Amino acid sequence: MNDADQGQQIDFTVDRNNLYREEAITDLKVASIRRLVPVLPDGTEDKSRASMFMGHTQLMSPQGPVPIQSPLAANNLEEAMDVFPDAMKKALEEVVESVKKMQEEEMRQKQRGDSRIIVPGRQP
Repeated sequence: MNDADQGQQIDFTVDRNNLYREEAITDLKVASIRRLVPVLPDGTEDKSRASMFMGHTQLMSPQGPVPIQSPLAANNLEEAMDVFPDAMKKALEEVVESVKKMQEEEMRQKQRGDSRIIVPGRQP
């Protein structure tokens, strides 16, 4: 399948029943909170749906910045700020666990690859 065929199979239709406006709030230190405000197709606020909050931060690693993000269980900005620290800690734990699993898998693959090396004079 070439790139042109792939592009024709992707549905780029905008879901007009699931539109949100983003508002960004930051403390310019560690916290970045996005408020997703539901809107109607004409851009006016959709009062029948609740806003959603997403927390975002980044940590520096030897390989560069690592983005950490998580939904925030909050009904307003005040609640979002209150739950932000615990949500980021949990998201960080998930990232660390994911990295550990990837490293373990890489080690298993390397060990499998090493075991297939044929050394002259050695019986398999």
